[in-house]
Amino acid sequence: MIDMNDPKFWPNLFDVVLEGTGETLYMVLIATIITVIVGLPLGVLLVATERNGFLSSIFGSRALARVLNAVLSFIVNLGRSVPFVILMIALIPVTRWLVGSFIGTGPAIVPLTLVAIPFFARLVEIAVKEVDPGLFEASESLGASRWQLVRRVILPEAMPAIVLGLATTFTSIVNFSAMVGVVGGGGLGNVALSYGWQRYSWMHVVVVIVVLFAIVQIAQLIANFAARRLSRQDAGRTETVQKNLETA
Repeated sequence: MIDMNDPKFWPNLFDVVLEGTGETLYMVLIATIITVIVGLPLGVLLVATERNGFLSSIFGSRALARVLNAVLSFIVNLGRSVPFVILMIALIPVTRWLVGSFIGTGPAIVPLTLVAIPFFARLVEIAVKEVDPGLFEASESLGASRWQLVRRVILPEAMPAIVLGLATTFTSIVNFSAMVGVVGGGGLGNVALSYGWQRYSWMHVVVVIVVLFAIVQIAQLIANFAARRLSRQDAGRTETVQKNLETA
């Protein structure tokens, strides 16, 4: 048991929590970046390859697009349905093969990323589906390519919702990172286990909770601000689609 009256208690607590915070931010930020890189196009593809999507025919084959959509949907649903604890255990051989170990902040990024990608992809899919279909029709009538449609219409229109979805995904990754810490992944979860549970220092647990809340709150505030700015920038975009495409 740790004595809170020990003069070294608070300096040690600060050092331990600071180190754990750094490890948590490292895991979460890397996992978030990879999640965006993979999950964003995956979410767009889920919508694009639907029956009436703008990519409903691949190489002239609608059947190929439907098969691709079914495969992607199956992968996303599978990733979202497996509990994170089970996923961590199942990925131990894969993690060891990729990074040489399954203990530490580096290996922890693997399960964090794989659990977050399907979740974020679904949020992107929902955001893209909320875009006015009339913009698709107007863009296609003006001869826009599929790349122009995605870059100049779909993503700008859906970006406020995507940003808010990213904040939700970030929060989930933070929560999962604490679970990873309990099984040797490091970070604030490991601090709470090693000091709060094993050494009965509940002050460490309280501080860890406060820090996790602060991280999530700051991320949400930034996302809300960015979403509002993007929404204002998107005002009147429907009327300017033609101008944007003509100057592409």
